[in-house]
Amino acid sequence: MEEQCYALLIDAENVSAKYIKPVLTELSKYGVITYKRIYGDWTSTQLSGWKEQLLSNSITPIQQFSYTQGKNATDSAMIIDAMDILYTNDVDGFCIVSSDSDFTRLVSRLRESGKTVIGMGENKTPEPFRKACDKFTILENLMDEQEPGAGKARVQHERLSIGKIEDAVIDMIIENQDSNKGTGLGEVGSRLVSLYPDFDVRSYGYNMLSKFLEQFPRIQLVKHGHIVTVTLKEDQRRKADIDNYVVSLVKKAGKNGIELSTLGNKVYDKYKDFKISDYGYAQFNQYVKSLDHVKVEQDGTILNAKYHRLSGDRRQ
Repeated sequence: MEEQCYALLIDAENVSAKYIKPVLTELSKYGVITYKRIYGDWTSTQLSGWKEQLLSNSITPIQQFSYTQGKNATDSAMIIDAMDILYTNDVDGFCIVSSDSDFTRLVSRLRESGKTVIGMGENKTPEPFRKACDKFTILENLMDEQEPGAGKARVQHERLSIGKIEDAVIDMIIENQDSNKGTGLGEVGSRLVSLYPDFDVRSYGYNMLSKFLEQFPRIQLVKHGHIVTVTLKEDQRRKADIDNYVVSLVKKAGKNGIELSTLGNKVYDKYKDFKISDYGYAQFNQYVKSLDHVKVEQDGTILNAKYHRLSGDRRQ
């Protein structure tokens, strides 16, 4: 698979130079940076911090004189360049680094043309710009990664409430249950970003989505091999009841066992909303095989479940 190509466009007048290293590191996770341009009035002393970073990071400065005092000079130049790059069609996406909502319409236009847009800005960035992006990253989070512990001295970032995120994840699980599908960890991550472009587990002090989700009281992660499934916690408690019921039916069937199809029908009759995918299995026989005291044996074309005692188990 070919790497994605990105154009990096930085609004120097609305972002501090201290973020340049974290910005380049973060964007490199998405693909190759083919354009690196930064916009501002370079005759101003306010951008002196940026001047030191341009050569060492191979960033092209674009001069835009500030004709009106107090007015951001970069907007028009950056928008024109973005549209020029768009029409060359040699990038897959854009990274707009700014804390200014004036670029909200530009982001929408780029996305309308099928381009991925990653936004980066300080915590003060207005909501419209954040929501317009495919993905928005708060720059303070990137600094926290580069300087562990530094976030403790900063003002707490604005972020979505834990309860709101948990509700969204539960909605995903229930929606998939209705379609008889399991909910993978990767799906949860991508859908949360689609719902909330500025969602980032680093805002909550985590580096991994799995660790972040483990704190939620109503959901849990179930691992089967390399696959991690997100389920409702109450489902897992209920699974213990179903497990015991299945084992009791198999034991009651005696030495000849019980056909898997018959066993399945009895389970579905008793637990009307039972879905095997909720527990990370694709087939009913895989679930039955996972149970202690149960063996699945093939007799011609028929699969039978038979009870057996584990080694060292004295129970009858």
